Amino acid sequence: MANTESSGNFKIVAKNRRAKFDYEILETHEAGVVLTGSEVKSIRNGRVSINESFVGGMKDSDQIFLFNADIAVYKQASYNNHEPRRPRKLLLHKSQINKLLGAIQKKGLTIVPLTMYFNHKGLLKISIALGRGKNVVDKRETIKTRDWNRQKLKILKNHG
Repeated sequence: MANTESSGNFKIVAKNRRAKFDYEILETHEAGVVLTGSEVKSIRNGRVSINESFVGGMKDSDQIFLFNADIAVYKQASYNNHEPRRPRKLLLHKSQINKLLGAIQKKGLTIVPLTMYFNHKGLLKISIALGRGKNVVDKRETIKTRDWNRQKLKILKNHG
């Protein structure tokens, strides 16, 4: 199994490392994902990437989809295979969907996928966040605080 981490009761299969650097995270939600069998097999083998993916709604639809998530083709599935970058429906409560879609339209926020993981029951879940895009100054500030925290830990480790 490549690119998998285990954290508590769930196994992380994909992580969007740039999300917290590019966006100010306001709130997070957990959603289920509608998948085919070959997609689940491919994800269990660790062949998934959500780095370039985004979440949004389609026109004239009250549902939320995950776009551009790259789930590699499962070679053993033969003719029953899937499209690697097809839109995948996310499973949320109606109130959550309305809240997220309203925030996108009114406040100019973005829904960003953070991590994809299997929960303790073996179901695939995705952690999505409502975020506001950072500008260059905010990104520099993030880098500065991260470097300062590293230096602080080194100082405490050497002198403590």
